[in-house]
Amino acid sequence: MAKYKMHVLICGGTGCKSSNSLDIIENFKNILKEKNLQDEVQVIKTGCFGFCEKGPIVKIMPDNTFYTQVKPEDVRRIVEEHIIKGRKVPELLYMNPENKEHVSDSKHMEFYKKQIRIALRNCGFVDPENIEESISRGGYEALAKCITEMTPQQVIDEVTKSGLRGRGGAGFPTGVKWGLCAKNQADQKYVICNADEGDPGAFMDRSILEGDPNSIVEAMAICGYAIGATKGLVYIRAEYPLAIERLRIAISQAREYGLLGENILGTNFCFDIELRYGAGAFVCGEETALIHSMEGQRGEPTLKPPFPAVSGYMGKPSNVNNVETFANVPVIITKGADWFKTIGTEKSAGTKVFALAGQINNVGLIEVPMGITLREIIYEIGGGIKNGRQFKAVQTGGPSGGCLTAKHLDTPIDYDSLVAAGSMMGSGGMVVMDETSCMPAIAKFYLEFTCEESCGKCSPCRIGNKRLCEILEKITDGRGTMEDLEELRNLAAVIKDTALCGLGQTSPNPVLSTLDNFWDEYVEHVVDKKCRAGVCKKLMRYEIDREKCIGCGKCAKGCPADAITRTDYTAPGHKLASMVIDSEKCLKCGACISGCKFGAISVK
Repeated sequence: MAKYKMHVLICGGTGCKSSNSLDIIENFKNILKEKNLQDEVQVIKTGCFGFCEKGPIVKIMPDNTFYTQVKPEDVRRIVEEHIIKGRKVPELLYMNPENKEHVSDSKHMEFYKKQIRIALRNCGFVDPENIEESISRGGYEALAKCITEMTPQQVIDEVTKSGLRGRGGAGFPTGVKWGLCAKNQADQKYVICNADEGDPGAFMDRSILEGDPNSIVEAMAICGYAIGATKGLVYIRAEYPLAIERLRIAISQAREYGLLGENILGTNFCFDIELRYGAGAFVCGEETALIHSMEGQRGEPTLKPPFPAVSGYMGKPSNVNNVETFANVPVIITKGADWFKTIGTEKSAGTKVFALAGQINNVGLIEVPMGITLREIIYEIGGGIKNGRQFKAVQTGGPSGGCLTAKHLDTPIDYDSLVAAGSMMGSGGMVVMDETSCMPAIAKFYLEFTCEESCGKCSPCRIGNKRLCEILEKITDGRGTMEDLEELRNLAAVIKDTALCGLGQTSPNPVLSTLDNFWDEYVEHVVDKKCRAGVCKKLMRYEIDREKCIGCGKCAKGCPADAITRTDYTAPGHKLASMVIDSEKCLKCGACISGCKFGAISVK
């Protein structure tokens, strides 16, 4: 292999690809060849760096220069200035928003300072389509250690001792789950990776699979050795074509290197992995629904017991973990459970990956130690709220989570603390909202999603959530009453207690948390018929200031509902009588505002 003096790492994740990162890669290769530098500088397509807000990202090694928002036309300048002359391009460096100084090294950026990358350890560092790069950073070392130095029970004990809990949302101890499956004897067992990521705004699992698929292949093989399984299945949604492609490549290369298949590394252990594709049903994130979908049946949950560890895929003992959970396993084996426990809290060890989205300056993928506060994530890592607005709420746990307010900003991020605050960890979606967000409308949005994604098997979820959605629609349309608010709370509690699976049981969480934390906003909607955020269209009121109106009539001509007529009042200094809007006829389309040049029309 050639000895390179310099490496150019370019994000090849989905987000940066959509911003022409592949063109950036090609330009680098072509210009380096033009300058006869192709044997000295290596161009590497990596996975996600995490700082999606500032993508596409280009990182120059070994000096660790971090260029942001790079365009294809910037490549020549980077080559000529940085690579050839050794001078950094300041305009492409990250600028600290506080002191306006350029920061060249990602280690000194607030976005990365408090992050600890375990699950994301290789994302942004290796070419995900080259297994050798993964091996060079310790890939498959844990698998080799397990099958040559440890018994299956020792592997389970180490994972149990680490305190690793399921990162898919439930937070069940991973080692305990493995142990339950290992105890059940059968002629065939299965290791199942849940890559059916369905939360709105979530992209954690996708980024791991796109950036470091070999870590998942290795972890599944370790799990197979621990529980006595020879077959692995990855259930992945078909909407992730890049993740699928890179996972296929990783599996194929692992077979070629003797890390999958028969007699792995010369031992008696045999294990192989196949892919199964989902159609994007949110309910199939629940393990029994996922298994039914893989079997070709309707993706519907079933009552437990029996648990998948007893009777799972094809009626055989099966262990189901999500992508992020598996991504932690190799590190636990190589560095030890004691090391892993030093990160996080007593009951929530390790780190958690979050997809930070919404009205926040630094949108991206972050991995933080358990126990970090919401304030640190939003204001230090996230860079605060966009456009200088005020923080209003943060939704954690996706559609199954709750909306937390400013009083919860110092809440530590761990499984138990979030549940106590009225939310949950979930798979890792974190959506930040400012004062332009209407909380009843937010609750309605998530509930509409749940209704759409419900399998319909049980009445509380199928019918109850529909009724909840109808009540919320009444409220946001200005037709709600105080009795509706009481019914909303009571019905939500019933659904939580009686729904069949976790989707139904947690679906009312956005409603209950917004009722608890934003009660006054609900009251405004039903009593004052007012939406303070100006989001609920039917509660908007368009008014004409008769003192500013010159009576030109342009608004009336542009009104599709003939809701604007002329009054008898003529403002001082004006020649024509002012106009007035009939709120009963008004469609709230905004045509009048866009047509008025005098600022006489406002929304109240």
